[in-house]
Amino acid sequence: MAQTMVNFRMDEELKASMEQVCKEMGMSMTTAFTIFATRVSKERRIPFEVSADPFYSEANVQRLLSAVADLNAGKGVEHDLIEVE
Repeated sequence: MAQTMVNFRMDEELKASMEQVCKEMGMSMTTAFTIFATRVSKERRIPFEVSADPFYSEANVQRLLSAVADLNAGKGVEHDLIEVE
């Protein structure tokens, strides 16, 4: 089977982290991406769940911006963040 080169950009820290994880599993990043591409091709889907974090939904972002605007206008009360276990 003929081989081809695939190039794409990735955050430096993410790349280093993935290289380390792949090394711990006894494979290269090339092998990991080939496994991914093989599964996508065979199953015709992303082989894991992909979902958006609801925190970043348009409605929530607008609500947060509105709350910040209210605080900047002197409306409302700023609270300390409470950490819960």
